[in-house]
Amino acid sequence: MQSARGVAGFWILAAMLFVAMASSSVPSPIYPVYAAEWDLTPLMLTGVFAIYVAGLLVTMLVAGRLSDHVGRKPVLVAGGLLLVVSLVLFTGADGFGALVLDRIVQGVAVGLLIGALGAALIDNSLDRFPSLAGVLNGAVPPFALATGAVSSGALVEWGPAPEQLVYVLFGALLLLLVAALVVVPERVTRRPGALRSLRPTVSVPRASRALFRGVAGALVASWALGGLFLSLVPSALGAVFGIHEHFAAGALIAVVTGVGGLTGLAIQRFDTRRSLFLGLVALIVGPVVTVSFVFAHSLPGLIVGSAIAGVGFGAGFQAPLRMLLATAAPTHRAGLLSSVYIVSYLAFGVPAVVAGLVEPAFGFVPVLAGYGAFIVLAATTALVLQVTSRSAAGVEERAAETVERTATGAVRTVAE
Repeated sequence: MQSARGVAGFWILAAMLFVAMASSSVPSPIYPVYAAEWDLTPLMLTGVFAIYVAGLLVTMLVAGRLSDHVGRKPVLVAGGLLLVVSLVLFTGADGFGALVLDRIVQGVAVGLLIGALGAALIDNSLDRFPSLAGVLNGAVPPFALATGAVSSGALVEWGPAPEQLVYVLFGALLLLLVAALVVVPERVTRRPGALRSLRPTVSVPRASRALFRGVAGALVASWALGGLFLSLVPSALGAVFGIHEHFAAGALIAVVTGVGGLTGLAIQRFDTRRSLFLGLVALIVGPVVTVSFVFAHSLPGLIVGSAIAGVGFGAGFQAPLRMLLATAAPTHRAGLLSSVYIVSYLAFGVPAVVAGLVEPAFGFVPVLAGYGAFIVLAATTALVLQVTSRSAAGVEERAAETVERTATGAVRTVAE
């Protein structure tokens, strides 16, 4: 029988993952305010976005496996407190340089947290619902991104102190959750190799490598789509439809990420390989519909396309993640999750930065179309590989069977 402390610890970790991920999307609806106050160009805002992604990726490359050696809680405390510091810095930001510094600190903090939190959730899986840890690892990020964007957009539009209040609220929540970590049991025994683990590397356990190669395309397509909607699509509201309310931008982001989160929950009892196919098809159809209705100046069509894209974002990330987690031993979970997020955030950030660089030369709508075409190409390539590669199909089917036997593999142990 699982102790009350173990159950409470699980939900504390889930809440911390939610708040940490939500805080990463909080600045996006405030960027127009910063741009108006400090005369920031679109290229400068793209640079701020890029510096956050760079800080996160470098941290995951260096420290992604650290909690497998020193334990989850030391890394969670350090990352949580650093994230609080970044949010405090945002409240006093007074220009472009301050914004860049704040996003670097935030990226480093989220990079420390994301792999360790996901692994800690699996370590502390609920005995009665062992599938829930794997499901939350895939479903929480899109729900959190939606919550951060909507709450930030609402407070900017209607709340007092639009450049401070939302950061204060999320910082206070994080501080409470860091303090609550005292309740969470530590499931990882300290082991040698902590310093060696800091060498920059993408760490995929041997048992997970074939599957990782097979599903990487789905990860790229789903997170590239997330980057499209966080970086360019909200701007279509102003550039194409003449809608400049900050809440509207947050709400449009929430359509994609919210539907993505709901999709992740809905497919938890589906066959994971079929869920992966569903995600890839939606990742092809969603961007096509979205971009087509931007060209047609149809706001309802844009919303429909965003919802279809959300299905792809949820299933295209959740299904491969569940299969990958089914193959990882406890001592390799944080490293595997960090590798998943390294690939995901590269896809999330790099196309958005390229789009920001070329937008002044080509214009907003052509760049949006090119970005959508990249996502469609990535998803189509991944789908073709799923259909034509027998070896990939075999690996995925075995992983899917493991998911079914172990309820998403949340507590499975696989030897290297």
